Amino acid sequence: MTNIAKSTFAVLLLVMAMSSAGFAAPANANYDESKVPSYTLPDLLLTLDGEKVTDAKTWEEKRRPEVLELFRKHMYGRSPGRPQQTSYQLKEISKQVFGGKATRKQITIHLANDQKHVDLDLLIYLPNKVKGPAPIFLGLNFMGNHSIESDPAIFLSKTKWFRNKKDAGYVNNRATEKSRGSSTARWPVEMIIDRGFGLATIYYGDIDPDYHDEFKNGVHGLFESGNQKRPGDAWGTISAWAWGLSRAMDYFETDEDIDQRRVAVFGHSRLGKTALWAGAQDERFAIVISNDSGCGGAALSKRCFGETLARMNRVFPHWNCENCKQYGGNEAALPLDQHMLIALVAPRPIYVASASGDLWADPKGEFLAAKHAQAVYALYGKKGLDVDDMPQLDKSVGHYIGYHIRTGKHNITAFDWRQYLKFAEKHFAK
Repeated sequence: MTNIAKSTFAVLLLVMAMSSAGFAAPANANYDESKVPSYTLPDLLLTLDGEKVTDAKTWEEKRRPEVLELFRKHMYGRSPGRPQQTSYQLKEISKQVFGGKATRKQITIHLANDQKHVDLDLLIYLPNKVKGPAPIFLGLNFMGNHSIESDPAIFLSKTKWFRNKKDAGYVNNRATEKSRGSSTARWPVEMIIDRGFGLATIYYGDIDPDYHDEFKNGVHGLFESGNQKRPGDAWGTISAWAWGLSRAMDYFETDEDIDQRRVAVFGHSRLGKTALWAGAQDERFAIVISNDSGCGGAALSKRCFGETLARMNRVFPHWNCENCKQYGGNEAALPLDQHMLIALVAPRPIYVASASGDLWADPKGEFLAAKHAQAVYALYGKKGLDVDDMPQLDKSVGHYIGYHIRTGKHNITAFDWRQYLKFAEKHFAK
């Protein structure tokens, strides 16, 4: 079978999987490989003044800052530094969770500038069997800290904004007691603890609620007044969520029970986009993990497959900076692409995951972005994916760049977590 035939057959399998998963394609979405436009990716190893990058020093001192600046200017916007005031309040601790296997901590991160303040509630589980500081996974959650475990001790806020999901206990944009443990399938806390890792999470709405109100709510208000005209590269909500992950990292540096050198930042879907941007900017994150992050995350924008910049900027105008809107339907003019985002993580390990029934996130585009990022890892003498073609379903590949495409739909599953735990074990052992 030729490579073209293999590619066509693979796409057919993906379409069949998408249909069996009940995926409803938005109008005008492209899922046909033959309709992917011809495109040229920006050269990772060519500086803006035409110098070819041949070593890690030139990458770090010249090309990497250029690439970061491109994403700040044209995609996510420019994030501020730490707020003027930061403090931490330990609100609850128990060392007898899961039959004594884990310790649970609930911390409130108080952030303030002038007369404004925002509180982020951080939920942490740590394994008791680990001697010394524990490695930890950090990720944002969609439905509140109380949703990841059916643990009645986790604080449930009845005043925060949540997306309505009546069958899961979210009514009138508020959480009810019924919503406890509603997301446990995505958060195998006990499995993570049993493997010797901690887990930390913040509700993403604590940082910035996921709706567009001209950036008046959330952490943007710490640095902006609603009367100011925002520049084209002002930070959007994805940048705000990424900024919030770094504020959790600030806390880790104060907690002797957490190994700040072994923190893996991860995210699913829009929070996968967030994890990538957080890991690209904040080199304190030792591993970066993207789960089904798609357009604006790990997938190449110039392929215009599945979700596109035009659709994202129309439906979620708050996610990216205003400058990004000029590239919707004009991806050929975009001076960057997502292989460059993945490369910003080098030489740290990064894992990109896709799902067969999730064409919206463009699995092939995610794989290709990871593949094209290998050139930067090679500057450090590190192997990336080390494969030429997408692997078979449910098989993990790669070295410092990991990748899999699993059977199933847009979700984060136990299979995904097993790969991430194995990847972290391998690299944290080093």
